Amino acid sequence: MAEVRNTVSALVVVHNEELQLADCLDGLKFADDLVVVLDCCTDGSRDIAAGLGAKLLEGAWELEGDRRNAGIDACIGPWVLEVDADERVSPDLAEEISDLIASSGADWHDVPVDNYLGGRLIRYGWGASFGRGAHAALFRKGAKRWGRERVHPKLTFTGTKGARLRTPLTHYVDRDISGLIRKLDNYSTAHAQDLRDSGDIGSFGHNVRRIFSRFYKCYVARKGYREGPHGFLIALLAGMYPILSYLKARLEPGSGDEHG
Repeated sequence: MAEVRNTVSALVVVHNEELQLADCLDGLKFADDLVVVLDCCTDGSRDIAAGLGAKLLEGAWELEGDRRNAGIDACIGPWVLEVDADERVSPDLAEEISDLIASSGADWHDVPVDNYLGGRLIRYGWGASFGRGAHAALFRKGAKRWGRERVHPKLTFTGTKGARLRTPLTHYVDRDISGLIRKLDNYSTAHAQDLRDSGDIGSFGHNVRRIFSRFYKCYVARKGYREGPHGFLIALLAGMYPILSYLKARLEPGSGDEHG
């Protein structure tokens, strides 16, 4: 058993991820503590996680931030590595993490991410709605908390940020374009409910402008043009996310303005 100061908990939050959970957990064997949060799982995810020795936390959480915080609270290590079922930790990354936590004086570290669509590595143009260039996956317990939103919860940190790791996580964003479009539909539906709950869904004009500003940010500023049609697709979907969320919040049942 590692010394207490070097102990790391690996955390994975899942909803019906039987097709990829085993591969994800296989890369986390180096961790001293493995926690899997099962949110309303009806497939074989529970059996897979239990068979690989994970500590299970089962329940039904309406808000993504709440279930992620519940998982962090269940971790016993002073360090937490939080990954999703569609992410993979390579042996090189596991080694870098183990070396880093033995000497780091910081409270959290960004881990770079290689994002794949199908079998293609796409390095440029990602927006936060789909892929991320890096995220704060490694942190001391208590340094990172998720906000109370359904999708893309806000993050708050305490303490100091350390150096970014060198070795990337592998992130399988989706198998194909249809999967990306389904993800856009699901994300915008959840975000629409968050907007309604906030009491301020924004304005039509502002969200129309965001189509162009977000497209520019992904396609030009983040160099999505270097990925050819793939970069255009990612920028287009990123630009559509705010306006679709707004329109769903305003026009769909429960909005109070279905006939406006």
